[in-house]
Amino acid sequence: MDFDAQTDLAKQAEACTPEDIAKALVTPAAFAEPDQMHERLTWLRNNQPVSKVIAPNADPFWFVAKHADILEIERQAEKFHNGDLSTVFIAADMRNAVEQAQGSPHLTRTMVNMDGKEHRVYRGLTQSWFMPAKVKKLTDRIRAIAKDHVDRMLERGNECDFVEDVALHYPLHVVMDILGVPPEDEGKMLVLTQQLFGARDPEKGRSAADMSDPASALGVFQAVLGDFFGYFGAITEDRRTNPRDDLATVIANAEIDGAPISDYEANSYYVLVATAGHDTTSASTAGAIMALAQNPDQFAAIQRNPELIGNGLVDEAIRWTTPVKHFMRAATQDYELRDQLIRKGDWLMLSYMSGNRDEEVFSDPFKFDVTRSPNNQIAFGFGPHLCLGQHLARLEMRILLEELLPRLKTLEPLGETDWTQSVFISGPKHLPIRFTTK
Repeated sequence: MDFDAQTDLAKQAEACTPEDIAKALVTPAAFAEPDQMHERLTWLRNNQPVSKVIAPNADPFWFVAKHADILEIERQAEKFHNGDLSTVFIAADMRNAVEQAQGSPHLTRTMVNMDGKEHRVYRGLTQSWFMPAKVKKLTDRIRAIAKDHVDRMLERGNECDFVEDVALHYPLHVVMDILGVPPEDEGKMLVLTQQLFGARDPEKGRSAADMSDPASALGVFQAVLGDFFGYFGAITEDRRTNPRDDLATVIANAEIDGAPISDYEANSYYVLVATAGHDTTSASTAGAIMALAQNPDQFAAIQRNPELIGNGLVDEAIRWTTPVKHFMRAATQDYELRDQLIRKGDWLMLSYMSGNRDEEVFSDPFKFDVTRSPNNQIAFGFGPHLCLGQHLARLEMRILLEELLPRLKTLEPLGETDWTQSVFISGPKHLPIRFTTK
């Protein structure tokens, strides 16, 4: 057999993820132990950067571990779709249950699971609200909210659970203020978000339902979404009659191809903004404080030069935490990636968690470095589906940290940091710290 033929044969042999790693990649509890997960991801980057995951109760998918490969896929949205299959990993029995109930792989209908022109149209409905010029105008409002949360934190004494006391509530208040949800309803939005994204976390889930049973699990998700939809349905009705200067009014009165947006799509849009708009920012903000508490030299660097908050700390905290662990794509044609042949219709997992520790992109990637420059973190994704709220998230983080860190003299951990059990979105869920003020 000649060399070219041997090469072609080698390309046909699929690199399969080791069984123990494959199982971890689809297990929510495994992501609550990020150090161990990073060890697995490092092995994959170095040995099988593109590999086929075969795991119990999981449809086979390709795992993409390298930063460059994630960018290569994300920039070719016509070849790798969001809408054809689930945009996030779900177990095979749950996928079957969703498709039977919905007639679709998706529980909601948002721009996240749309492609091409349709995606551009739906994204365009609210895009202007999240552009830098618009976001910058929110600075004073956000700073007032941040100062209030910092004041309340420091009034409690010299110890707190930063997640429970600050990180969960501050970005929630900001995005609800923009959306138009009154302060008295913020608690409801927080609980529903945790029940949606942390449904399989025993502490965050809605009930004692057996989440290993697909019918039971689907019932939980549908109940949570039903509560969201019921709440936002009333918001829609109000904003169509009494429009205001808020994002809810934009969504409620949106038109697609000259026709009013459907109630289902409007409610889906609200849920996307209301949940993604604060849960990930909460995680990254907590990640910043966690890392500074664990790395006194980096906290000292911030004390010496507070400008590093906006010029280093924010993006390093986002890279370090990477709240969104992955998104999924579906191949629309055969495609070769690192000598692996991805077939049309195959499912791919883009691991932002792995890409953000890629040794070929980040010098000393396992060091938390507030002076890191450049910082090409990909926690917000890339290409047409780049996170719409990235500018708002960075602004929120910068302002809170600017209000808090200059007032602290010392900062240290006070026990272990617990992480949410979730394959999709995971960050610190308890962060006990001790501090002193100046």
